Amino acid sequence: MLAGEESEDSFISSERFNNRELSWLGFNERVLAEAQNPAHPLLERLRFLSISGNNLDEFYMVRVAGLVGQVEQGVEQRSVDGRTPVQQLTEIEAKTAELSEGQQRVWAELQTMLVDQGIAIKTVADLEPDNIKWLREHFLDQIFPVLTPQALDPAHPFPFIPNKGLSLIFDLQRAVDKHHVRELIMLPPTMSGFIRIPGKDAIYVALEEVLRGFADTLFPGYKVLNSGLFRIIRDSDIEVEEEAEDLVRYFRSAIKRRRRGQVIRLEISSDLDAETIGLLEEQLLPDGALKSVVSGIIDIGGLSEIVDEDRPDLKFTAYTPRFPERIREHGGDCFAAIRSKDIVIHHPYESFEVVIAFLQQAARDPDVIAIKQTLYRAGKQSAVIRALIDAAEAGKSVTAVVELKARFDEEQNLLWASALERAGVQVVYGFIEWKTHAKISMVVRREPEGYKTYCHFGTGNYHPITAKIYTDLSFFTADPRAGRDAAQLFNYITGYVEPKQLELLTMSPRDMRNRLMELIDVEIEHVRKGKPGAIWAKMNSLVDPAIIEKLYTASNAGVQIDLIIRGICCLKPQVPGMSDNIRVKSVIGRFLEHSRIWAFGSGDYLPNDDAQVFISSADWMPRNFDRRVEYMLPIENPTVHEQVLEQVMLANLLDNEQSWELNAEGEYIRVEPSDKPFNLHHYFMTNPSLSGRGAALKNSDEVPDLTLRQPVRRQS
Repeated sequence: MLAGEESEDSFISSERFNNRELSWLGFNERVLAEAQNPAHPLLERLRFLSISGNNLDEFYMVRVAGLVGQVEQGVEQRSVDGRTPVQQLTEIEAKTAELSEGQQRVWAELQTMLVDQGIAIKTVADLEPDNIKWLREHFLDQIFPVLTPQALDPAHPFPFIPNKGLSLIFDLQRAVDKHHVRELIMLPPTMSGFIRIPGKDAIYVALEEVLRGFADTLFPGYKVLNSGLFRIIRDSDIEVEEEAEDLVRYFRSAIKRRRRGQVIRLEISSDLDAETIGLLEEQLLPDGALKSVVSGIIDIGGLSEIVDEDRPDLKFTAYTPRFPERIREHGGDCFAAIRSKDIVIHHPYESFEVVIAFLQQAARDPDVIAIKQTLYRAGKQSAVIRALIDAAEAGKSVTAVVELKARFDEEQNLLWASALERAGVQVVYGFIEWKTHAKISMVVRREPEGYKTYCHFGTGNYHPITAKIYTDLSFFTADPRAGRDAAQLFNYITGYVEPKQLELLTMSPRDMRNRLMELIDVEIEHVRKGKPGAIWAKMNSLVDPAIIEKLYTASNAGVQIDLIIRGICCLKPQVPGMSDNIRVKSVIGRFLEHSRIWAFGSGDYLPNDDAQVFISSADWMPRNFDRRVEYMLPIENPTVHEQVLEQVMLANLLDNEQSWELNAEGEYIRVEPSDKPFNLHHYFMTNPSLSGRGAALKNSDEVPDLTLRQPVRRQS
């Protein structure tokens, strides 16, 4: 059943699927749980707390905003799990209230622990006199000139409040005549949310507390009767209209409109009085929007500023990724190394610099005649962009597919597109109705035997910053079949030329869902013929109803299915008679699990050397199959096959220190480490090169025995 359909089976389907939005909130609960994990250093726990706050903001800006819009338009179509938009919003509000309360509890715990480590967040009144003196001077010189108090009365219309903007309201009484006034100050978004007092001890004062502490300077002649903080979250999604004739012009306009998106959530500090709260509701809270009264800190995400404190003893031990030995063996010549044999790179354990080196070498090499590159997210200071510009300025043919619809990176991508065009790069924006999400580079080089194409296929973005904290795979190959397929994919994006007879790649929105269905059917057929059937799949999210139903069918046929789903999972595992043979786990730890890897066992309980292994840019979601350009690529090289299957995938399955298991009720239970604990992130940090370590992982005394999983799973 597809999302939005209504029939007599709608309510039956609710027992077959977890709700997407509630599943996402469950993921954010697991992120918050890491803020309570005593195995993590203190500032890293604070980082997890701030991430949970930023995640929740984005959830409201996009997902909740969409549901609010549906309610406003009177949409009553049910989601695939049988809930109406109103029902979903009701449950989201209740779940979010629990999550927000949990964030405040964790913050209170961490704050006490920070004090014990010499890091304190104080009010002005709590400071020593010399610190107050310094802070007052800092306030007068650096903060006061930027502030703009605004009276709230009939003569002054309520001002526009930007998205995620923090504002402070003062209820004042004039000393001379006891006249009451109400003043609003928007905290400058470009200013730090916490002011650090100079000194050995780390003493911070929140910006709003600085304003409260020096209210006598802000409002001379007035007495502060009350003050409080509030913040709003606005609808920040950009919907592309199919009739948009110029994507660049459309997005420049849409980004400006987004800043004035409808208010979706209003957060109010609990110390504001009822009259002021009523005013805020009247001015800022449209019908359907949600209100939250916060007893504690507003803007949990802003705590990331404290994480930046220079205390390496309270953070993860610094880790420097290793440059791949295969490239070093060839004197740093990427093309020679790739010509010799296909290469897989495991980020962040192996450096993303190899991807940059690949493009930089292409830019310098006089024999390289063309470069084609997709760009979804590239960051603010991207060596990838620099390499493409250098290549174009060197006279090479360079094509860049820049995705303007990459959410919250639209503005940065517009800037990159302009810079690339100025350098002579042929910039293409792809499809109006689809996003280009595939991560592919191809380099065409003149060699003695003719032109040769070198390709890079990634599971993650060409983003040098996130590549340090996201686990992803980079696959390099000079296989002519891959080169021909990549060329067809680029031609499809740039010229709408429909690919014909792809030799290796499967792509969406063409036929990826159907290809996956076929692969699952093969495993079902193995079981019907008396052979074992097995599927291992790792991704960020599993939402697509058709794929989920096919997995249920495979489970009922006897196929053993292990899924590693970091975030959203709408499939319900371990339900008797429906998904007995499906097990789902989520790994949350130091690094963000981001790679997409799929293995189909080829007639064995545990995928082995004969298994079909794929890497991809896609998750199993309707948007990836129907509204995005994605790829899936089979891994045929025996060495790379072993590295991906029997190292990366196996380690993810074996992890028992950072893993959560999803039960039939939709709840995640933290896995208790066995007598042989195994942390996949630690393993790859201490064994950073994939080459030659497959057998070591399978047979090592360091890791649990995989064969023990079969009876454990069947009893669960």
